[in-house]
Amino acid sequence: MQIKRNILLNPGPSTTTDSVKFAQVVSDICPREKEFQGIMDPMRKDLVRIVHGNDEEHTAVLFCGSGTICIDITLNSLLDEGKKALVINNGAYSQRAVDVLRAYGMPYTELKQPIDKRPDLSALEETLKENPDTGYVYVTHHETGSGLLNPIREIGELAHRYGCFMITDTTSSYAMIPIDLEKDNVDFCMASAQKGIMGMTGLSYVIGKRSIIEKSKDFPVRSYYCNLYMQYDFFERTGEMHFTPPVQTVYAARQALKEYFEEGEEAKWARHQRIMKAIHEGEDRLGLKEALDREVQSGLVSAVRYPEDPAWDFDKVHDYCYERGYTIYPGKLEKKGTFRLCALGAIDEDDIKGFWKVFEEALKETGVQVPVKY
Repeated sequence: MQIKRNILLNPGPSTTTDSVKFAQVVSDICPREKEFQGIMDPMRKDLVRIVHGNDEEHTAVLFCGSGTICIDITLNSLLDEGKKALVINNGAYSQRAVDVLRAYGMPYTELKQPIDKRPDLSALEETLKENPDTGYVYVTHHETGSGLLNPIREIGELAHRYGCFMITDTTSSYAMIPIDLEKDNVDFCMASAQKGIMGMTGLSYVIGKRSIIEKSKDFPVRSYYCNLYMQYDFFERTGEMHFTPPVQTVYAARQALKEYFEEGEEAKWARHQRIMKAIHEGEDRLGLKEALDREVQSGLVSAVRYPEDPAWDFDKVHDYCYERGYTIYPGKLEKKGTFRLCALGAIDEDDIKGFWKVFEEALKETGVQVPVKY
């Protein structure tokens, strides 16, 4: 069976290997069978291992849903009575955390920061001093809307210094940028199978400290389905997800994890860096400008400013590229026209070189001046 290979330069789902795709083709099975249960425990251990966790101290809890479900779960499950959340808000995905807290009517402090710079750590420390009832600090590790990388190690150190624990959304950095839970002062992180491990959509996971999860059984219950302790407890007692799991997606994730460890953390990160280098080289050659300085970028996402050319039409350029097997994606920077090029998935630098040829053709075909003008 031949499957057309598309190069996805959007921020997830990512390009997958055929072996991951075909891993979904399995005999029908009831997910309550021991055969299927046997997949879950090794998978949970592998997910902890990716971020150098200790299986006795840390665990992975699987959920059925997109990455946003993990934002919901951690925020609502891990706040004790009389405590409030502190969110560092410097992008579209940290704003999503604020929106979740508002939806639940939970108490929180919002530390607004510029979307194109690393957060001011002195402002964070001052906010922690002024809010001694803070339960946890929440930050997005890699703001996918812009490509900004937040300094989780320093933020986590401050959180711990002021008696809080640290939650970070690593959906777009996990299994790509190397993370060490202990060294990076991370108590909880999260991700989805369709991004870093290069699996399929529909499976997400929260990774964090068992001691805090177990303590959270006495915290206010704000959601039935999105409750971290309930899912953790069910896993510990039965080896299963509490509700029906995405069976085929789990098989694909198992294969994706196998391929992750075969490639290795260092080699995989080196490949992502190679891809981003090729993205930057193409931008420079065509005169494209980015929304963020490269020194604050993650190395996984480049937010490119729209050319100031009356002939520029994102949809036309997108469609030209899409018809030839390349996907580009609109940006998430408010009031700023951008599109994103991402170094995710089962691709390499040669794929980017092929993309730039097609992209330049698209510019010329639609009448955009090359090199582009601003």
